[in-house]
Amino acid sequence: MDGKERKNIQSGKRVAIVLKQDQPTGKLTEGIVRDILTNSPTHPHGIKVRLMSGEVGRVKEVF
Repeated sequence: MDGKERKNIQSGKRVAIVLKQDQPTGKLTEGIVRDILTNSPTHPHGIKVRLMSGEVGRVKEVF
């Protein structure tokens, strides 16, 4: 599923995000969503979330 639409993402879902420091390489980090940080319904680079681990990044994939 696409990570650019807020409606696809809920707290507790497993996602793959790209962290700020990994943006040049595109390395993905998997985890469970704790908080959704983007308020708008869509974002061209992916909805920003905080994972249970505390890491913050933009969603690239929703599982």
